Amino acid sequence: MPSDSSLTDFNSRALTVWWKSMGPAISLLTGGLLMGIAPVNAWPLAWVALVPLWRLVLGDELALRPALAGAALWGVAYHGVALSWIVWWLNPLLVMGLPWIAGVFLALFAWAFITLWGAAIGVTWLWLMRMVMRWYGARARGNGLALWQRLLLGTALWCAVEWVWSRGPLYWTSLSYTQSPGDLWILQMGQISGPITVTAAIVIVNGLLAVAMTPSGLSSSELSSSELSSSELSFSRASKRSYVIGVVGLFVCLHLAGGWLYSRPLADTPEQSLRVGLIQGNIPTSQKLSPEGVRTSIQAYLTGYEQLAAEGAELVITPEGAIPQRWNAFTEDRNVFVRAVANTGVPLILGSFAHREIADTRSPLTQSLLTLTAAGQIESRYNKVKLVPLGEYLPFAHLLDRLSPFESLAPGTFDQQLNTPFGPVAAGICYESAFTELFRQQVKRGGQLILTASNNDPYPPRQMMQHHALDVMRAIESDRWEARVTNTGISGIVDPRGRTQWLSNPDEQVTHQAKIYRRQTLTPYVRWGDWLTPTLLILAAIGLGK
Repeated sequence: MPSDSSLTDFNSRALTVWWKSMGPAISLLTGGLLMGIAPVNAWPLAWVALVPLWRLVLGDELALRPALAGAALWGVAYHGVALSWIVWWLNPLLVMGLPWIAGVFLALFAWAFITLWGAAIGVTWLWLMRMVMRWYGARARGNGLALWQRLLLGTALWCAVEWVWSRGPLYWTSLSYTQSPGDLWILQMGQISGPITVTAAIVIVNGLLAVAMTPSGLSSSELSSSELSSSELSFSRASKRSYVIGVVGLFVCLHLAGGWLYSRPLADTPEQSLRVGLIQGNIPTSQKLSPEGVRTSIQAYLTGYEQLAAEGAELVITPEGAIPQRWNAFTEDRNVFVRAVANTGVPLILGSFAHREIADTRSPLTQSLLTLTAAGQIESRYNKVKLVPLGEYLPFAHLLDRLSPFESLAPGTFDQQLNTPFGPVAAGICYESAFTELFRQQVKRGGQLILTASNNDPYPPRQMMQHHALDVMRAIESDRWEARVTNTGISGIVDPRGRTQWLSNPDEQVTHQAKIYRRQTLTPYVRWGDWLTPTLLILAAIGLGK
């Protein structure tokens, strides 16, 4: 009979073999899951969750295809968990008349597609890193990139890939939003070069941590091909300690810099104040789209408006699609909201649908915010730019039009500005909260505060808090007060440091009045946009030339 010690040795060897084959996949899956959990409530996890992906780059012994598969596994876990609320989209699909089976298919397809679209960020990053490393190795006659070159290049390329994705039609899960709204100190760095500044910080800290966690501070391929003497091993251990110190030091320094920005006084003055009223109507989409639902919406928002006007609000704001019907320019003078605004003199920003050419019923519909004033007319409007695929428009409509249960909306343009009697504001509708450049341009053109209007039905509170987290980032980056008003929640008021001054409960009918302040400051990000990404790419290119 084999002895206990031999059995123990056999089990130990078997476990080692199993972990060697399965360990990397488990680590990547765990890292992706941690990053998916991080948004809103668990922000510290993001500072370690990217380590398994970094190790695919620092240790390049894996062939390209298995490495890409590992990156895909990490990305699917991250984006799939973070965006799992998308399956709640099934409810409005059924309301719009889609059969149950088709609704389930479309909801799951949307979740899977958007998950894979997000996962492609990490896959593209790893592929670019491998291509550059292969090119450099051939150019340098087999000598690989030094660790500092890999870290700099990896940070620059991740920022570049995220920048490209942020210009596309689908975008939500930037690494930076994992820190909002909990880590307000690091979020202040967004004033410097936008959310990409926070993303770069997360990527480089994870990269340094990956080096520190690799035995002797070397990549696994370097270890397998090196015969280290005792003095060399001692030096490697000292080098590893230096990386650990570097990780902690960089993390602390970044937060201290953000803490200094956070501590600056707002210096708002009474002359800049504005009393805004928010109406959270809490009318589910399943009800809103019926004739009775339209009447209920009109009554709820009209009552809320009159209440807030009587309480002293200077500007009242309603959510996206508050009145779910087409704006009729020909009966505008008889519209109950136009007449109410004329009677009270308090301007109203009304969420509704309007034709692109408002008096031309043949022009396409837009998702709009309309500024109604005491003069009895529409002073200004904002048309939603970033429409939701399959929700507000059908991609490839000329091929798939028969599958659509709704009329596709037309997008607005990037050069819009929503004006009010108190000055211009930077506006966004629902999904647009994820697109920072949209708000930056409006603030640069004079927007004195930020206004976002959303529906958020039928999504769960987890989605609502992620949405609020994005709005917190937009307020910080542009140094503006922000009013966020939704149909079913969560509505809120955010100050320029990202502090939530008020937050509603989900699925409740609420009216709220708050004092916010108009501002005209311009952060470096508002002035110059994302200047950090090209700077990092230039520095990485210089580093490769050495």
